[in-house]
Amino acid sequence: MKVLLDIKDNRVDDVMKLLNGLSYVKAKQLTEPKAKLIKEIREAVEEMKLIRAGKKKARNAEDFLNKL
Repeated sequence: MKVLLDIKDNRVDDVMKLLNGLSYVKAKQLTEPKAKLIKEIREAVEEMKLIRAGKKKARNAEDFLNKL
């Protein structure tokens, strides 16, 4: 199982030491760009779920591309 944790910067070293001290846990830090990418993907997936459930309206693809 994979778990993503959001830890305050001043506590990262303590938590990583704890996790790395457990033989059954493999822990590694994400770079800031990777963490941001994961967050953005998660938000996009949640938005797609809302659109499919009819709770949010989708944008027209042509309008989207014209704004680029």
